[in-house]
Amino acid sequence: MNSPERLPAPMGLLIDRSKPMPFRFDGRDYQGLAGDSIASALLANGQWLLSRSFKYHRPRGPLTLAGEDANTLVQLAQQPNALADRQSLSEGLEVWAQNVSGSLTRDRDAYLGKFSRFMPVGFYYRSFYKPKGVWKYWEPLIRKKAGLGVLDLDARGGYHDKAFVFTDVAVIGAGPAGLQAALSAADAGAQVLLVEQQAYLGGALAWSRFAADAGAADRLRRNLIDRVEQHPNIRVMTDATCNAWFSDNFLPVIQRQRLYKVRAKQCILASGAFDQPVVFHNNDLPGILLTSAVQRLMKLYAVKPGKRAVVLTGNDHGYLAALDLHQQGVEVAALVDLRAQPHDPLLLTQVQTCGIACHLGSTVYAARTGRSGLHLGGVEIRRISGRGKVQNGGTELDCDLLCMSSGYMPVYQLACQAGARLSYDDASASFRLSGLPDNLLLAGSVNGWQQLDNVLADARRAAHQALHGLALEPQDQAGMLQPEPSANADWPLFAHPKGKEFVDFDEDLQIADIVNATRHGYRDVQLVKRFSTVGMGPSQGRHSALPTARLVAAATQRTVSETGVTTARPPFVAESLAHIAGRGFDPYRQTPMHQRHLQAGAQLMPAGNWQRPAYYGPADQRDACIQAEALNVRNNVGLIDVSTLGGLDLRGPDAAELLNRLYTFAFVKQPIGRSRYALMTNEQGVVIDDGVCARFAEQHFYVTATTSGVERIYQQMLKWNAQWRLNVDITNLTTALAAVNLAGPLARQVLAKLCTDVDLSAEGFPYLGVRTGTVAGVPARLLRVGFVGELGYEIHVPARYGEYLWDALMQAGAEFGIRAFGVEAQRLLRLEKGHVIIGQDTDGMTRIDEIDMTWAIARKKPFFVGKRSVEILEAQPLKRKLVGFRLPADSPRPLEGHLVLNGAQISGNITSCEYSPTLNAIIGMAYAGADQGSPGQHLPIRVEGGQMVHAEVVELPFYDPETRRQEL
Repeated sequence: MNSPERLPAPMGLLIDRSKPMPFRFDGRDYQGLAGDSIASALLANGQWLLSRSFKYHRPRGPLTLAGEDANTLVQLAQQPNALADRQSLSEGLEVWAQNVSGSLTRDRDAYLGKFSRFMPVGFYYRSFYKPKGVWKYWEPLIRKKAGLGVLDLDARGGYHDKAFVFTDVAVIGAGPAGLQAALSAADAGAQVLLVEQQAYLGGALAWSRFAADAGAADRLRRNLIDRVEQHPNIRVMTDATCNAWFSDNFLPVIQRQRLYKVRAKQCILASGAFDQPVVFHNNDLPGILLTSAVQRLMKLYAVKPGKRAVVLTGNDHGYLAALDLHQQGVEVAALVDLRAQPHDPLLLTQVQTCGIACHLGSTVYAARTGRSGLHLGGVEIRRISGRGKVQNGGTELDCDLLCMSSGYMPVYQLACQAGARLSYDDASASFRLSGLPDNLLLAGSVNGWQQLDNVLADARRAAHQALHGLALEPQDQAGMLQPEPSANADWPLFAHPKGKEFVDFDEDLQIADIVNATRHGYRDVQLVKRFSTVGMGPSQGRHSALPTARLVAAATQRTVSETGVTTARPPFVAESLAHIAGRGFDPYRQTPMHQRHLQAGAQLMPAGNWQRPAYYGPADQRDACIQAEALNVRNNVGLIDVSTLGGLDLRGPDAAELLNRLYTFAFVKQPIGRSRYALMTNEQGVVIDDGVCARFAEQHFYVTATTSGVERIYQQMLKWNAQWRLNVDITNLTTALAAVNLAGPLARQVLAKLCTDVDLSAEGFPYLGVRTGTVAGVPARLLRVGFVGELGYEIHVPARYGEYLWDALMQAGAEFGIRAFGVEAQRLLRLEKGHVIIGQDTDGMTRIDEIDMTWAIARKKPFFVGKRSVEILEAQPLKRKLVGFRLPADSPRPLEGHLVLNGAQISGNITSCEYSPTLNAIIGMAYAGADQGSPGQHLPIRVEGGQMVHAEVVELPFYDPETRRQEL
């Protein structure tokens, strides 16, 4: 085609003619204007072929020019599947066609359309699964053919964040209804948020001709916009998409790289309606557009859409579009009206006065290509003889542009997400929404009104209802709603002997595909959707839902109202993972001794939301540093920062009772001055946390929890006590305290230099004892613990004394060879003792008996959370068990997650594995089959490279089985 010229002003609302914008498409240079979309710039250069269809690789051009169809999907450098009619043009932009085999103009896979009869709806379900194993052959071929865009794995997302907005009234859509509703609400004193998906305000007022007077809509638009932009109570967001509706008017609004989480007391949906296509033979050719798309192209981008046009319409708006085309110099060869007469006979007279032939009660039965085979070349017009039927013989017309509109379907998605019912009136061929929640209102075209006076009156009515909910008085009159004729044709679907009448442009689905789906027994429209994939493409049924419902209704001898349309779920449009994820940041906490760790050369690691020292020393000497730290604890004394452990204070007469109900052990009779192991299960009997429970007084307990689990355990305590209403106060002291573990055979000698008001002897302060006193003059809670299997003291002090306590202990321990040790050495030491780490050696299914923790259950207690489930699980035979295993030091070392096998079957996995310098062996724990857990058996373990090693199952613990060292 020759390049269409740009239309003169006032056409081109969005473009700046003074700023040319060069870009490339499929390796060719083009020039657009600032304000163009990629699609409008290409059309201005005569490039109507933008893509190939998904299934048959048919040539496709734009359909809606509003980002509502998949025909304009293109490839950008760092973004696949970009909508060319939504993507703004930028200087030097590189654009490629996608879903193309070979070149865009000569697609090697275009032959697939000739074999469509051999690829009926659902053929893949019935073809690719037999004979057995054939899917392995088909899968790579299908994946190669089915791919759309190309993902750039090196692309890095830009900055994305979120913000919160609270408003009295949120108005979704800034067309005439949205603008009027916002003004009516704001004039009464309400704070209004006006959200518009497009980059401009006014909606259809910006491009549609609502009356014979071509300037009336533009004057109204300027008046409404001026008032909105000057109003202090209205906040406007353009290029912003309200992507869903959630309970209580929670609205996620995406604007460029920010996700707004909007809460509105009242919400008015003024989202408008989708223009609907007519279904006929070859209705997908480039050059066939919705009437609204052609008007957008002229009014917004000043692109002359063609030389010779045919307008196919099911409402009076098509007559106004024909007048627009005529005034802009496009020859209108014919206006084809699906109805016997227009509702306004004056429009018929005006169109005929312009020399435009009018074919009433007729339709375009088929379209054909021009010489290139890639663009519309002409149409065949026939008289309608019945529902979906035409008379033989017709009129052939040459044209390069076909504008079609069978009517409108409300943008119902957000309303239906709120629980609205979408009903269909067969007599008027129109939809209505009802059953909305009280704080959600409809206004304008989404509510079924199409005439401008009614749209504005309905907007005032919706605003008045919203104001009533806010207890505010409206300042204007709503006006009367006048009856109006339907804007929808009753049956704009015309089957053709050769098929290719596309119901769903995304999926290349034809009339026969939908009908055949019902013949296979899929009578429900939801099942038709899943069997045929109709409405599952990028357009999400915007233009296929209504014709599909009509076809299913006819095939199953029901009404469209009985059939309904497919479910509308969030999101409304595709959203990027970056919007969901938000800012790329990793928040973490630092312990009070953090700077001391840095000064000592610590290599940090994440632990929950904390930073903890993994080990101290150079990163390239990791293993040597960890082993040296562990050996120092075994032979001398070590110091580790355990401030990240959860610390929960429970005080009150019912503190013991609360612990007794939450944990598996018994705590009511726990002696003062003693600690006890605390294991927690959930209602399903699954192990979820452990810690130590220290009793400092009759009504005072101090409970530790895992670093990553403390917040959850604190919430569990609050949740259960809200039900039980026990007399107890629960306080999370995790960040209020600093804590260290002083461990090793010389730990008592180090602590004795700093703590003189506590008897530290083995008899005076035994294993599992707890005391209060002072350490280096600082008030402290002291707990005798043995997590690493050595004499050890946990010292908990106010957080502000953390660094002071660390320095004092390091100084006091200098003569005893004290050395700081990190999390990795601690994990090795506890592994030698066979101590379980919840979340590492357990998972979301771990039972108490699988990890040999049944000794931690108080059997005589009448209740603890999960008790009944634990009993039920214990009555079932074990399928797996956590066991200890050992390998020679020179064996390949299994890693966490490596598989344990039982013959050819997977029976478990490695949970912990380390080299122990104390034992000079590789030791670990793993889940294995119940019949593999006896000491002396050998576990086959698949390690890196598929190599197999056979580890010996051994009794736990590996080190000091008599526990003499921790009880020194």
